[in-house]
Amino acid sequence: MMKLDGVAAFVATAEAGSISEAARRLGIAKSVVSERLAELERVLAARLVQRTTRKLSLTEGGQTFLPRARRLLGEATEAIAELAERRGALVGPLRLAAPVGFGSLHLGPALYGFLADHPGIDLTLELDDGFADAAADGFDAVLRHGPIADNRLVVKRLATSRRLLVAAPAYLAACGRPESLEALAGHMAVLYANRAADWRFAGEAGWVVVRPRAALRVNNGLIMRDAALAGLGLTLLPSFFVHAELKAGTLVAIDVGAEAEGAELYIAHPRDHGASAKVAALADCLRRHFGSPPYWDM
Repeated sequence: MMKLDGVAAFVATAEAGSISEAARRLGIAKSVVSERLAELERVLAARLVQRTTRKLSLTEGGQTFLPRARRLLGEATEAIAELAERRGALVGPLRLAAPVGFGSLHLGPALYGFLADHPGIDLTLELDDGFADAAADGFDAVLRHGPIADNRLVVKRLATSRRLLVAAPAYLAACGRPESLEALAGHMAVLYANRAADWRFAGEAGWVVVRPRAALRVNNGLIMRDAALAGLGLTLLPSFFVHAELKAGTLVAIDVGAEAEGAELYIAHPRDHGASAKVAALADCLRRHFGSPPYWDM
């Protein structure tokens, strides 16, 4: 008889690319993952995983079985969650990915209350400034600020955020305050490395892209903020990164006569997994915690 724990071990191994990483995600020993995989292969009378000393790959049978295995796990998880929901409880694993900066500043405090209200949820939060692939990497949901163009995902907005051009008072005293988009070309900037055309402002004829000189390129909003605080140059960041610094006066907002493109915050879940009660409850909790308008834009 095929056991769900063997199916879970197989899916985790396929998605993680290694038995070690699968064991870490499942919270069990590598030997247990290997045993469950071996038992599943015996039951199915088929080799699913090809193991070598250097890498692990799926056999043709494993590639065929993987989408069905995911559906089996998804349906079992949803059935357990549905029964628990009828009893007024949300239980089971929930795997979430989010950007490092937003996760550190705002997501953590929101999640603590959510977990206190739902102690049966086993939450795993992975913070990474790369774009986590929810559909391929086994996440139940991902949080992102900025548009998500992936038809494998169901995307819902959680909150809005303005993007503000900011600098340290010391930088402005030394280099002057720009008052137009054209003046930005004469300033140094701290830029987000993952976007080539990151500085977009609303103009009369559409979006205007500005490309200032780079003092630093980095893929982390917290480091961008800290570089601006250190006086390296101007930077353009979502208000949730700089609202406290603006209030304290350690950073100053700069008006160049045009509004920067916003940075809305979204939650997305894989379309083929369905919208679980846990993800829906999480989204509701986050919306309430952030507010409308969100507290960082008050």
